[in-house]
Amino acid sequence: MKYALVTGGSRGIGRAICLKLAAMGHPVIINYQSNQEAAEETKQAVEAAGGQAELLPFNVSDSEAVDTAIENWQNAHPEDYIGILVNNAGIRKDTLMIFMQNNDWQNVINTTLNGFFYITRRVIKGMLSKRDGRIINMASLSGIKGQAGQSNYSAAKAALIGATKALAQEIGSRKITVNAVAPGFIATDMTKDFNEADFKKMIPAGRFGKPEEVAALVGFLASDDAAYINGEVISINGGLYT
Repeated sequence: MKYALVTGGSRGIGRAICLKLAAMGHPVIINYQSNQEAAEETKQAVEAAGGQAELLPFNVSDSEAVDTAIENWQNAHPEDYIGILVNNAGIRKDTLMIFMQNNDWQNVINTTLNGFFYITRRVIKGMLSKRDGRIINMASLSGIKGQAGQSNYSAAKAALIGATKALAQEIGSRKITVNAVAPGFIATDMTKDFNEADFKKMIPAGRFGKPEEVAALVGFLASDDAAYINGEVISINGGLYT
């Protein structure tokens, strides 16, 4: 059976992606680090809609934890493989660089960029053997244009875009696509401290995006219809930056 793994899948965009992929008929593996209650709620929502889901807690920035979790999952599912990987886990530690502490820089890089590396290098082994796979990396508007106060976040997301393009060339011949989605301002917990009234004045659409709108794009990229889209970065930002 072909599973979909969504890192940081317990809330916000991650939860919406889990629900979308499950609705498309994929059993979903919901990764989370510590918020088990939110993860359980996502699992229940998937199951209530008729889908199949299981939880897989681990810290994406811990290489040993990633290896152990994936190995344990594979041992428990010897006939199955992870054919869809959505690297969604990420954190923000916003501040101007002059005030930024080492941990603010390192934690953001570790979660977004190193997390992508640790999990993807393990999961692509199964994809390569099956000659089938979809990898979707959640980048950001900040990784394309940069954002004041987000030098760490912008650097991590820009690096993720570069890695997306490189990996797409490495494994594209094995019928595995690697693409990035770059959301703008989406109404989630990550943007709840933003002044939406001020920011939406800059957005031609006049509003923040919905997690479900991002999930719809991810669902398309995970589908057979997107088999010839590879190494791309697709923005979803209401026209804010085009």
